[in-house]
Amino acid sequence: MIILTLLLGFSPRAFSQQDSLLVVFWNVENFFDYHSEGKPQYWTKSRFLAKCDAIAKTLLRIADRYGRLPDAVGFAEVENAFVLRQLTRETALRKLDYRIVHYDSPDHRGIDCALLCRASTLPLRASAPKHLPDSAGGVMATRDILLAEFDSLAILVNHHPSQLGGKAERREAALSRLCALTDSLHAAGQPRTLAVGDFNQDLWGSGAGTIKYNGKWEKIDGGFAEGFSRVREEEFADPLLLEEDKAFGGTKPRRTFVGPRYTGGVSDHLPVVFIVYY
Repeated sequence: MIILTLLLGFSPRAFSQQDSLLVVFWNVENFFDYHSEGKPQYWTKSRFLAKCDAIAKTLLRIADRYGRLPDAVGFAEVENAFVLRQLTRETALRKLDYRIVHYDSPDHRGIDCALLCRASTLPLRASAPKHLPDSAGGVMATRDILLAEFDSLAILVNHHPSQLGGKAERREAALSRLCALTDSLHAAGQPRTLAVGDFNQDLWGSGAGTIKYNGKWEKIDGGFAEGFSRVREEEFADPLLLEEDKAFGGTKPRRTFVGPRYTGGVSDHLPVVFIVYY
């Protein structure tokens, strides 16, 4: 079995666009379509559009910080293709060449993984949803792993089962499935794989974090890589994504809602930025 390499933090510096890629992963927390049946009454069109604009603005702020647009952006907690079309066609991203990769998953909440990739720098060759098998040989009612293949590179976008409700075995099954997919890609001649996502457990044990729970930062979003000369990673803790943590001190991610109360933020997770060097 391939041993997936955990990625480490870094300080941004200039890098060549010819021998590297900039990849982002972000759990955008309940990025729901305002048309959906059963949506909360307080999830309105104007609030949905504000969230789209905030996500687009954040990606452009990442581009400003790192000196280039992200070549690929993986998302978790996206409801459907409509929200992605709105994001890429009706925001500041509309003049850019992002292609949408998305499949509906069997998740009971109706949230999926998705990927945007730039046609000019990372042309898509193939994609597929990869189901998680359950113990009975069926399909687990959770998010699929999204596979996108490019020239000499595969990206796998993950959102593993939650820590709530004693789902440790389901998370282990998801991680096992990811390892098996990575093995099969390498066996088929794919030289490089980058697996990014919300793994719903702190596999890194670093001091930094992507989500704050009961006053403690936890790094449950990150990535694994194989086949690159170097890979660097950093949480994008932009001030626009944070607010004061009045209960525990310091700051925390500013959410769109706390219960039914609209707070105007984007997500309870911070984005993660990866620079991969060939």
